[in-house]
Amino acid sequence: FLLSLKLENKTKGKLQKQICQVILDHFEKQYTMELGDTWTSVREVFTCPLRWQYAVLLNKFSRSADLENTLHVKGYHPALWGPLPYLPASLKCYIRRTPGKFPAQKHQAGKLKEYYLLNAASLLPVLALEVKDGEDVLDLCAAPGGKSVAMLQCACPGQLHCNEYDDLRSRWLKQTIESFIPDPLINLITVSKLDGRQIGDLKPELYDKVLVDAPCSNDRSWLFCSDIQQATLRLIQRKELSSQQFQLLRSAIKALRPGGSLVYSTCTLSKAENSDVINLILNSCSNVMPVDISEMAKAVSQEFTFLSGMQQHELLVLPEKGRAWGPMYIAKLKKM
Repeated sequence: FLLSLKLENKTKGKLQKQICQVILDHFEKQYTMELGDTWTSVREVFTCPLRWQYAVLLNKFSRSADLENTLHVKGYHPALWGPLPYLPASLKCYIRRTPGKFPAQKHQAGKLKEYYLLNAASLLPVLALEVKDGEDVLDLCAAPGGKSVAMLQCACPGQLHCNEYDDLRSRWLKQTIESFIPDPLINLITVSKLDGRQIGDLKPELYDKVLVDAPCSNDRSWLFCSDIQQATLRLIQRKELSSQQFQLLRSAIKALRPGGSLVYSTCTLSKAENSDVINLILNSCSNVMPVDISEMAKAVSQEFTFLSGMQQHELLVLPEKGRAWGPMYIAKLKKM
């Protein structure tokens, strides 16, 4: 007991140095106001990476029976089960209650990886999008590529357009696709570096489904920003993010075919970047309507904790001890 207490204190000390106080103070003020008492339990998970959990998404293009057996032995179980409105049998993801990370696989040219490590909440936007065989799909802000990989586990689109404006992240995206997707299928994938805000004008009404996993204030990584100047700059720029997110959504709506659907997601708790952006879109675009995703939320509530009081077309995954997934905001819209 004394040894574990010593280790815990040592770890606490280490983490205390890593936490960016400027960011934490900002979160404290904003999220206490927006989330009330809920923020206390979320903050507990945020500030202690030892509590963080990682899911293992299996790659159906490079599957090994041994891997599933190993995961079972290590206490992993399927993350997705129950009466989900959309759950392709080929989408397999494993999680376990205890924190920790399964060893990552290195990128090797010409060799496909067997699994992708991710925050399990990242699969919810993919489930909400409900990609089917033959559909034309746009992943507007695709890097690092986990959601694109997850989509391809679910279905074989007619074409998948993965876009990433940032140069470095675009290279990361290409490497992810090379690591997980076999050659014949890679021909269906287009990777571009366009400004997402202009894609709607460049490619009007071309897609059946669009995912907008928008650039946002990434709460988890921001909290451990070691550069005070960078942290201060991020907080100043944070105010401009919702305007950028709104423009990306407007562009995505233009790129959608009538009858097509769109999923918007972020990995922040911030209301300004989540509900407020969606409300602004619904109030200013007469050709979109909200789509109810509450059935999906109900079906996965065993493994995920959601903020109560949300509208039926949106949900917010809250990290908590033992279910440290999220934050992940998801909203679904349909173009009329």
